[in-house]
Amino acid sequence: MKWFAYADQKISGKEIMITVPSMLIGGDMLTLPHALAKATTGSDGWIPIVIGGILTILVAWMVTKLATSFPNQPFITYASAIITKPIAIVLTCLLGVVGLLIAAYVTRNLANTAKDYLFDQTPVEMIALTFLLVVVYAVASARIGLFRLNMLFFPFVLFIGLAVVFFSLQWFKLEDLLPVFQTSPRDYIKGTTTVLTSYVGIGILLFYLAFVEQPKKATKKVVLGTCIPIVAYIVIFIACLGVFGHAGTANLLNPTLELARRAELPGAVFERMEIVFYVVWMMAIFNTAAMAFDIAVLALQSIFKKAKKVKIIFVLSPLAYVICMLPQNYNELAQFGEFVSYASMISTVLVTVLLLVIAKLRGVKHGG
Repeated sequence: MKWFAYADQKISGKEIMITVPSMLIGGDMLTLPHALAKATTGSDGWIPIVIGGILTILVAWMVTKLATSFPNQPFITYASAIITKPIAIVLTCLLGVVGLLIAAYVTRNLANTAKDYLFDQTPVEMIALTFLLVVVYAVASARIGLFRLNMLFFPFVLFIGLAVVFFSLQWFKLEDLLPVFQTSPRDYIKGTTTVLTSYVGIGILLFYLAFVEQPKKATKKVVLGTCIPIVAYIVIFIACLGVFGHAGTANLLNPTLELARRAELPGAVFERMEIVFYVVWMMAIFNTAAMAFDIAVLALQSIFKKAKKVKIIFVLSPLAYVICMLPQNYNELAQFGEFVSYASMISTVLVTVLLLVIAKLRGVKHGG
């Protein structure tokens, strides 16, 4: 019996590989086909997905290269060795704030969608509060539990997503994918920008790679994990176009959820597949929110080492709830989500490039 091994706070390469898509696949899974159909012509939306995915893989590779150059060291430790501790504290706070904003946005996004499709009589405030309390409960326990939940939930997310696509193929029409390669370069850039905002949260690797058992093998696992959401987004986008057409996909706010409504099992065995899909989507959202909130907690823990984790959670939880309730309508929520996406993307790239360049110039290696 090896049950004691599960008490270890180190994570395996497989767990870090699953952590990446668990973070990246979130709220935008429902709306991305809509945004891409508006930005591109025909089925050309898969090209921005690939371009954005390649850029994300590049960022993930740089983040992994930076973190694994200082194996098993927390972010603030190797950042202090590179650029002095005061600046490292500022960067840690910045990444922690971004994590808190991601958790707040994801919580509000789920609350709005749940009210529209499931709990139309329940106030958004109560849905958001209930979900946030579950997230707080998960984060308050051992951190390794979040990785175990990723391993538990992600196969369900992947299986149900593929099932929705498969059982909607009877409505699929190849002619709805035409025309091809008719999108202008300007619209390709616009579509790529839209896709990049969907790959939010790769910065968690700056903190989580410190817990990896074999850092030298982490790069391959991270790259493979980043490829999973790229393939998933392409499959979902093509399926939505083939079922609803380009105009239909562009006019539906949540094409992926509508695709689940259209899916039918043979023999009418189960007619409400969108319910199962929505439950599984909530699992994906939960993983994203929990890890983002955990990064905010971990950032403060690394700065205030004497502060207890529970006290930090009690401080951040009300703040996250207040932030998530700031948007007053869907337009403000969309603007807030766009701001959070750009903040996450820019902060991750700037921090990673800054530390890599300075470490190279100063010759800092392994925390020396």
